[in-house]
Amino acid sequence: MRTRPLALALLSVLATADAIAQTSPSADTTLPPVIVTAPAPGPQVPPVSPVVDRYALPNTRESVDQKKIEDTTNIVDVEDAAKYLPSIFVRKRNYGDTQPTFQTRMWGINSSARNLVYVDDVPISALISNNNTNGAPRWGLVSPEQIKGLDMLYGPFAAEYPGNSMGGVLQITTRQPDKLEVTAKQTEAFQTFSMYNTAGTYSTSNSAATIGDKVGKLSFFLSANRQESFSQPLQFVTNTTMVAGVNGFIPAYNKTGGQANVVGAGGLLHTIQNNYMAKASVDLTDWLTATYQVSYWENNQISTVQSYLTGTNGQPTFAGISGFASNTSNWTQQHLANILSLKTDTGGNWDAELIATRYDYLTDIQRTPANVIAGNGTNYTTNGTFARLDGTGWDTEDAKAIWRPTGPKGEHEVSFGAHHDKYTLNNPTFNAPNWQVGPDYGNGTTFSQGLGKTETWALWVQDAYKITPEIKLTLGLRGETWKAYGGFNQSGTVSAFQPELSASKLSPKATLSWQFLPEWNAKLSFGEANRFPTVAELYQAITTGVTVTIPNPNLVPETAMSFEAAIERQDKYSRVRLSLFEEDTQNAILSQTVVLNNSFVTSFQNVDLVRNRGFELVGELKDVLIPGLSLSNSVTYVDSRIVSNPGFTSAAGTTSTGMRAPYVPDWRDTLQAIYRPNEDLSLSASARWQGKMYSTLDNSDLINSVNGAFDPFFLVDLHARYQFMNALSAEVGVDNLTDFKYFEFHPFPGRTFVASLKARF
Repeated sequence: MRTRPLALALLSVLATADAIAQTSPSADTTLPPVIVTAPAPGPQVPPVSPVVDRYALPNTRESVDQKKIEDTTNIVDVEDAAKYLPSIFVRKRNYGDTQPTFQTRMWGINSSARNLVYVDDVPISALISNNNTNGAPRWGLVSPEQIKGLDMLYGPFAAEYPGNSMGGVLQITTRQPDKLEVTAKQTEAFQTFSMYNTAGTYSTSNSAATIGDKVGKLSFFLSANRQESFSQPLQFVTNTTMVAGVNGFIPAYNKTGGQANVVGAGGLLHTIQNNYMAKASVDLTDWLTATYQVSYWENNQISTVQSYLTGTNGQPTFAGISGFASNTSNWTQQHLANILSLKTDTGGNWDAELIATRYDYLTDIQRTPANVIAGNGTNYTTNGTFARLDGTGWDTEDAKAIWRPTGPKGEHEVSFGAHHDKYTLNNPTFNAPNWQVGPDYGNGTTFSQGLGKTETWALWVQDAYKITPEIKLTLGLRGETWKAYGGFNQSGTVSAFQPELSASKLSPKATLSWQFLPEWNAKLSFGEANRFPTVAELYQAITTGVTVTIPNPNLVPETAMSFEAAIERQDKYSRVRLSLFEEDTQNAILSQTVVLNNSFVTSFQNVDLVRNRGFELVGELKDVLIPGLSLSNSVTYVDSRIVSNPGFTSAAGTTSTGMRAPYVPDWRDTLQAIYRPNEDLSLSASARWQGKMYSTLDNSDLINSVNGAFDPFFLVDLHARYQFMNALSAEVGVDNLTDFKYFEFHPFPGRTFVASLKARF
């Protein structure tokens, strides 16, 4: 039992925080800026993001503002800003990664549809999928220079958000300039990587520029970002047997103990990405603002391989191994997003907003050779396939309102709204006479197809009721109706029109918060969340390198019952929070990955019951021993179990009941120290540790540090920032200081040095 040691540890932390608070400097002592990472009742600075507070959301929250991001983070891509939040792991394989999903408190890195990402209330989550391929949020819709702050809301306790919030909601708040502002930033990074017979230095160069201003009632913000990057191998090519007369095989196993001899490296990416964003706001009245944003993202990526093998002539060879072909591709993507919003800020009894978004895959073509040519040499077949996603996309519409019947500071704050979304999948793969050139439709015949749509309508209402000045009860209800239709699949000469699916669900919510002392707050929360299958889970067959994903057109929605009990103490110099949580998910949609003919084959299925249960302990101390030194730590433990899954038996005869749920690590810890000796200089060190997780339902993947494994890791990052003048700043740092080698299915980056210079006028 862990109850008694945990209780003693908590009491120790609380006692330490209280002692430091009582011995803190007096009120007239000059203090450095205080960075608050999660507001709570009691003395505190205002929350980072006013957007989050607009609808009186009851969730436990952790926050980070622009200054803390700049002071602590080697930020190149937008998603880097979230990586030190408690319980969060951003699955970013390389700079310019097109697949950076993130892991939340209770769900893993393959659960992109079990968490949500918003920018100023605008959804940027790609709920077309629930995976590590095209399910990643569209981070490119926001520029790093725009970020004002991030708020992580844990659990599905707000009626405003759909059931995809069961893992949490990340709200990115941006700033709109109120005067002329021009920035230019150049960032350079290089990684030293060595594994098997691959060793090299892989570089990234990022150039970013912004301009913004406010003239009368019009404000605008323009940003441009160009990044060129070279990645470490994202796969290692393997083969179960040795080929006679060929040298260079490295004996190895796969994650389940089968023979998987390493024969080369794959997924060596050369990526060029461009992001362009324009945002304009007009104050139509003194209380009504209209905002329009258009974002364009393009990606040109070449994936190459390195063979470790040599033939009888001593020259490099593929030895007829097809994995070299599946790790070779050319990918061209051009995506466009349009966002329109109307928001009021009356300061009175009523406020409202309308938000409409549209995201289009204008061009999305991945060209891959069909195979390698047998025998000696490193040649591919001329023929291949073109996998396309042109025509895929989604649109969302939200209407929200707030009613304060007894005034802005009254007892009730009633919010309500309506939501609609439609996701369209158009994913044909064409046979091509020449995989590198030729018409975008190949020879006009299809190798495979995945087509379909999902659509959701929802209504929600929530009342935040202050029973007394110290006690607040928040009640909410969300009603949703969903359907999936137009499903069609083809593989070779076999095709099928898939059945239409539909479902309607109600999701009640309740949170009781009690500020029982000026610096203490306790909270109990309950929320039901219903997540509907994504169109990709139902209809999309994906081949990415050596990974093949098979859809399931008969999935049913999953239903989660979530609970949280939290207690928190906070003052100007210290903070500690303990959250106990549990989530029981019926019909959980999980993916099972098996190794078949040197490929990873993933399929989706409903699992009767999955239970996630654990705790999160977060603490922060400011001005520790010396002014300007801050320490923070967050520890998360999750016991994630498959409680019931009688329909599953593996090929080896094993079952999954009682096993750990895939992709959920047991322990996580994030430790951070920040030292600001003056206003111009900041130094920080961050350490992240994560325990073991499995990727199979029967937990049979016991082998670590091999291709496809999910390893424990310990990473140390350093960062320094100096403000030379008001207009110029420089940052240097290193990620993965100790060059820790680990796999999260893919081999992850080694020691990476980052430096940037930013001018702001």
